[in-house]
Amino acid sequence: MQFDYSLDFKNIDFRQHPELYRVGKGEQGVLLVEPYKSEILPYWRFKTPDIARESSEKIYEMFLAYLEQDDFVGADMARKFIQMGYTRSRRYANHKSGRKYKTNPQKETSPSAQLQARKDILPYEVDPVKAESAAIFKEKWIQAKTNEKYLQLLRKHQEKVISYEENKSI
Repeated sequence: MQFDYSLDFKNIDFRQHPELYRVGKGEQGVLLVEPYKSEILPYWRFKTPDIARESSEKIYEMFLAYLEQDDFVGADMARKFIQMGYTRSRRYANHKSGRKYKTNPQKETSPSAQLQARKDILPYEVDPVKAESAAIFKEKWIQAKTNEKYLQLLRKHQEKVISYEENKSI
């Protein structure tokens, strides 16, 4: 199910209302879903491989703790932060500025202008330090997204969301 950006994220506690949480694609909502964002974000760092290792291990520990509590939303948010550690450090590994495009495609007003902006990629400036940080996060991300209990809780969550949506429309 698609991530629902229309929710009142400032006032929803997703620990109290997990039925409102939608996984979406990739890292969608990673900086919106509370209280998890506030719990995990302070540990999210990737500047050097040592910092990335410490960060990814701490967030992975949190991921496992959420799983132990059968807290799917917390586990999924930790997975998203780990994934974001990979994607952001990978972007800095490829582009020193952290910017991939010459202009921000999301600020373009038409779909065709967005498409054109996505074709205008800045030149690669490979940073081996950030590439190592990315590899560290990638390893933890793969461990998280393939964790058997995570996959079980994901299926249960999807079933609950479908049931919630069906009951809401009655």
